[in-house]
Amino acid sequence: MSHLPYPRKQGNFVFTTNCYLIHSSLKFFMTYDHNPSTTDSRKSNNATPLTNSYLTKVGIPAILVWLWSTGFLGAKYGLSYSDPVTLSAIRFGAAATILTVFALIVRAPWPQTYSEYVSTAITGILLHGVYMVGVFVAIFNGTPAWVASLLTGIHPMLTAIVVGSTLNEQITTQQWFGFAFGLFGVILIIWPNPDGDPIPKVGILSLGIGLVALTGSTVFQKRFGSTTDLRTSQAIQLFAACLFVLPGTYLFETREIEWTPVFIAALGWLTIGLSIGMISLLFMLIRQGEASKIASLFYLIPPLTAIQGYLLFDEIVTIIHIAGMVLAGIGVLLVTKSKKSSP
Repeated sequence: MSHLPYPRKQGNFVFTTNCYLIHSSLKFFMTYDHNPSTTDSRKSNNATPLTNSYLTKVGIPAILVWLWSTGFLGAKYGLSYSDPVTLSAIRFGAAATILTVFALIVRAPWPQTYSEYVSTAITGILLHGVYMVGVFVAIFNGTPAWVASLLTGIHPMLTAIVVGSTLNEQITTQQWFGFAFGLFGVILIIWPNPDGDPIPKVGILSLGIGLVALTGSTVFQKRFGSTTDLRTSQAIQLFAACLFVLPGTYLFETREIEWTPVFIAALGWLTIGLSIGMISLLFMLIRQGEASKIASLFYLIPPLTAIQGYLLFDEIVTIIHIAGMVLAGIGVLLVTKSKKSSP
């Protein structure tokens, strides 16, 4: 395995900032009222509600977007010492174990019906087992981290189109224009050009599969996953994802790992900060109906990842790539703003 260099000095600021944001998200996770069915009389006085405050509208979505952008870079470090499916299986298993122990200690309620377990497991397989593994496979095969992040950046646009179609809602002209802008932006980025290295075909394929899975998990979580406790549902999702990807470690990989300090740090970052902290923030906002507020910020993920990728790994972004990111961002804004303002 080819080892990545240690980050340059500019990366120290990135690392310190990310640690602070992960600490803030985990602190919020510990005090948030995770059970949406809990009545007001049973809620803890220390529980943190999500209201239409500045924190909900801007603060938490901004932290979520920033943390999401760091996942692609953490994966790039970890994948220097492990194969992608093996790293994913360890990450999911560790995060599921931590959340299960935490849920048992605080006596968090578990799902009461078989259908709740099944729907929660399906969400976990789509989000963790397919989307995140797809990203890892792409990065492992040479796809730049910021290109992988573009998948997440255009996800709200595709979600808005899918939801509008499945619910028989009229898709406006502005949304179709936004979809066209986003699609053209993606084509600019993945199309071979003389100023940059070509994007690996296996990376494009795995990211495309991941994009479909991410969109499906968002719609499915909103439709079926809003009645279970967040702590226990996250544990079930991660256990399901771990079981889903585990056979792949025996079928396609050697399961060899170099347990270096860099790998352990990357694994801890991916497990605690992202699989627990970041995903919990995402589901909190989805349950509170704040998905439209998140969507308008998701287009910032690719440029944020590109900046961090340059500071940490000297990843090159060409003028054509920048134009593609701008077009994709305009597309996301056109689709999500139209969706938000529609009756």
